[in-house]
This record gives sequence, structure tokens and C-alpha cells, in this order.
Amino acid sequence: MNSLQSVDLNLLVVLEALLAERHVSRAATRLNKSQPAVSHALGRLRALLGDPLLVRRAGQLQPTARALELAPQLSEALHRMRQLLGPSRFDPATARRVFRLAMSDYGSAVLLPGLMRRLRRQAPGIDLMISQTGREGMLSQVMEGEIDLALAVCPDAPQGLHCQTLFQEEFVCVADAATPAAVELEAYLARPHASVALRPDMPKEVDLALAAIGRSRHVALVLPHWGPATRVVAGTDLVLTVARRILPARPEAEGLRVFPPPFAIPGFAFQQVWHPRRDGDAAHRWLREAIMELGAEL
Repeated sequence: MNSLQSVDLNLLVVLEALLAERHVSRAATRLNKSQPAVSHALGRLRALLGDPLLVRRAGQLQPTARALELAPQLSEALHRMRQLLGPSRFDPATARRVFRLAMSDYGSAVLLPGLMRRLRRQAPGIDLMISQTGREGMLSQVMEGEIDLALAVCPDAPQGLHCQTLFQEEFVCVADAATPAAVELEAYLARPHASVALRPDMPKEVDLALAAIGRSRHVALVLPHWGPATRVVAGTDLVLTVARRILPARPEAEGLRVFPPPFAIPGFAFQQVWHPRRDGDAAHRWLREAIMELGAEL
């Protein structure tokens, strides 16, 4: 039995970061410590608790049964200590932090320019690392602590994650500028279509909406990125049915015509998703609030 006087309580903060990040380097970044210092602290924790705590499997650190048992007690203990010592303070003007965000190129195109302008103006010491994967991959990374925040369409996020809607999105059609301002369903279906999907076999909202009325379209082009999609259709007979906010600011200047879909397509909620373990992090909370404000502006 270790007496409290013999225990360095800073080790508990290191253990919290290691359990959240499951990666020594990322835990060191989170704690603003060197990697050797965190590795040394992990060695002391193992000796103190008589357990490996984190073991390497398949190239990743995985918590032991003892570590999983300790995690909720540790979180509660540190939460109470932080409450006792005063509210967490965060000054964006002086803070230094790296956040890992996951988003598609839709999220990057819609939110990232405004977010970076705000960060460079209000919090120049905050850096972002952006990754892209499918929806299921993003949610798994949030659960595992590999990313701090996911920005995505997540109607079926797992229980235990926090989801906050940033805005509601709707679909519009984009075609060459020579296209009429209103296109009937039969004319829409008679033309070839461009479609955006991370994988060609992924279900698409447009095709699901068409199937609901017993119709289908011919997709002549499937590409994985929203960015070039609108530029592809100019000068062709292609139609692109796309989320409105991905459009260029002046479509007509790029030889494009925008018109409403000739059938009902449900819109979607674009959300930010994070793990409750981040709730006590004042910097993380500030970032979420900044993104929420950007969503409201959009």
C-alpha cells in the first residue's frame, strides 16, 4: 500500500493523458512534456500500480484490464481535484496546443477557411492537424482518442459520444450555364450525372431519394472529392446534385447554372462529435464554441 505522501500526483495526470491518447507522443504533446518524460512517468506508474497499464498490440498501445478499471475512478478523482483547485482557465491569445480534427473535404471547404482565419486572429498558438476518412472511421477515432473532434454527418453516432449540430444543409443541382433555370424530372433523368462518394459503392442520398419514387439515374462520373466536382460539369451535359454550401460564391462566373432538384431530397445535419473525456478541457471547449459560431454564421 502506497501512502498518499509518497505518490507524485502529477503521475495521475500523465496516466489520464495516456489512457485518453493511447500514444506516448500524443500524450506528451497534450501535456506539453517531452516524450522521454512521459515514458519515464509511465514506468513509474507501472511500478506504483503493479501493472503494465498499457501494452503494445498490433502497433498500438492498448489499456490492460486494470487500466480500464482505473479509468473512471481516475477521471472522477481528477475532476474533483480540478474543481477544488479552481476553474480551468484558457487564454486563446497565449495558449499553445495541437488539435487533431477529422473531416471530409466538404467540411474542410465549408468550415476550415473561416476557422483558420479565426484561429490566426484570436489563437495563433493553436495548430490543427486534419485527417480524412469515412464516417465510421471518424467515429472510431473519436472513441479511441486518436482525434479530438470529428466534423461530419453522423445521424447514427454511437452512444457515449456527444454530437452538436452546426447547421442544416440542403441539396441543389449544378449544370452548365446553358441549362434552363428549371429542369423537370424527366429531363433531369435523361442527362448523365456526376456523383461524389468516398467509395463508388457507398449509398448516396440522391439515389436513395430517387429509389423512393421508383426512379434511377445514369451516373457517368464518380469522384471522391467535392472540390473539383462543381468545376467538372461546366462545358458538359453533366448534372451534379450537391450540398448547397459547397458551391462557389459566384457560380455564374464559373459557367454554372444552379437550380432546385425536381424531386424531394432530404437535407442533413452537419455535426461536430467528441468524446465526453474532452468535456473538462477548456481549450477543447473553446474550439468547439468557435466552430459552433462559424456554423451559425453559415
